[in-house]
Amino acid sequence: MVLILSDFITLKDNRDFSRLYRRGKSFVSPVLVTYVIKNKSDNLRFGITTGKKVGKAVKRTRARRVIRAAYYQLYNDLKPGYDFVFVARSKTPFVKSQKVYDAMKNHMESAGVLKK
Repeated sequence: MVLILSDFITLKDNRDFSRLYRRGKSFVSPVLVTYVIKNKSDNLRFGITTGKKVGKAVKRTRARRVIRAAYYQLYNDLKPGYDFVFVARSKTPFVKSQKVYDAMKNHMESAGVLKK
């Protein structure tokens, strides 16, 4: 199946991120923090945050790119109707995308949002 980038809905509003931080369920690993909450639609939406602790602009961009690649790989296995926020950690820009994918998959399994 071919993924089209226009199919992905990203979170942009601060209120969406705040809602996930306050009410969402969080899952933590050394390379990634994932917040998950059910939304009122049948869409999957995601957002990525990278703080200054991750590094300067090049490192933060790499961290976002690696997280995005892992999410795109996992996209077809997710149940519809959830919002996700992925937070990069200081190790994120230094690991391969496969390691981030494994962490993300473990978080999604723990959250119960993977299709069976």
